Amino acid sequence: MIAALIDEDAISASLPCHLVDPEVFFAEAPAEIEFAKTLCADCPARAECLDGALRRREACGVWGGELIVNGEIVARKRPRGRPRKHPVPVVPIPPAELGSPVRRVGADRRVHRAA
Repeated sequence: MIAALIDEDAISASLPCHLVDPEVFFAEAPAEIEFAKTLCADCPARAECLDGALRRREACGVWGGELIVNGEIVARKRPRGRPRKHPVPVVPIPPAELGSPVRRVGADRRVHRAA
């Protein structure tokens, strides 16, 4: 029984969703959502993840390589605001070209105050 738990822990630690910041899978920007989908492409748990999300009717996020909104699969998320007259095509960038998947804006800033 303990060996089974160790194997499950080892497998779950190698899943893409356990290797990056979870916020990647709940991003707002369409390009970030497409990036999250590419992370799921070769995941061995992809089918189970998607089935579970649909069964639970997850409110939002990328699950099993698909975007879920209000418990249903959505092809792509529209950005906030008014749609463009001439839409720009969304082309996913391979993860190797992106570098670090998460960048925290303002995390390295320090407040300098005049004395």
